[in-house]
Amino acid sequence: MSRIGKQPIIVPAKVKVSVSGQKVSVEGPKGKLAIELHRRTSLTVSDGKIVVTRDGEDAQAKAMHGLSRALVNNMVKGVSEGFVKRLGIQGVGFKAAVQGKNVNLSLGYSHPLLYPIPDQIKVTVEENTKLTIEGPDKQVVGKVASEIRSFYPPEPYKGKGVRYDDEKVIRKEGKTVQ
Repeated sequence: MSRIGKQPIIVPAKVKVSVSGQKVSVEGPKGKLAIELHRRTSLTVSDGKIVVTRDGEDAQAKAMHGLSRALVNNMVKGVSEGFVKRLGIQGVGFKAAVQGKNVNLSLGYSHPLLYPIPDQIKVTVEENTKLTIEGPDKQVVGKVASEIRSFYPPEPYKGKGVRYDDEKVIRKEGKTVQ
């Protein structure tokens, strides 16, 4: 049996889980999420616990068992606590600002970059260079952070660019004159 898949998911008191066929909906204080489970897996809710089971012992069923359990666990954690990604901007004149439903990024290009913020995602900017991305869906939070970082990834010579807070950039030495 899958090491991840066999573990039950504890449902917090403020979270409501509903199952209809293969569709699972989770609702909590941070938002509402829904997912369609793989056909080889099934889900039961009882006594504040969620248990994911599979219908076979082949490799695909085992893989989908662990994946389905991880996805449902992320949904439960997301609607109760939420997920956070932090980005930092380094470089002279590089800054960010939230304007309505867009993030305005000035990253050294001849024009400002506007990134539309998806629904259920909250972006805050501190000190013009520290972005905090919050939301209930782990996948969407990571995608937004990745797309903002992709506008100007950190470069190894001067270290300029948008980076994750916990990211280490290995600096290179420039050319030397002989």
